[in-house]
Amino acid sequence: MALTIRQETQYRGNDRWQWSVWLDGTPEELDDVDHVMYVLHHTSPNPVREIRDRSTSFRLDTFGWGAFRIYARVFHKGGQETPLYHDLELRYPDGTLTTA
Repeated sequence: MALTIRQETQYRGNDRWQWSVWLDGTPEELDDVDHVMYVLHHTSPNPVREIRDRSTSFRLDTFGWGAFRIYARVFHKGGQETPLYHDLELRYPDGTLTTA
């Protein structure tokens, strides 16, 4: 299994969502990760976020109002880097997608 980014979202009202992203992979793949640098939309507060917590699968918890592409650089313990990206999907309670 290759590392991927997964997401979870919760609509909070007034076109705002609480959302999370994290790495998904085998335990061995996750054990090889030192940290993840997520790059969010440039309008986000602190758009570059570094996460080092293996116990949460390098989970980033935050909030926002629009969908966008999240970029991630996975830094492995051996010095290698893996670039990833994930298109954040935000849905209203009726299931419709937001527009960016």
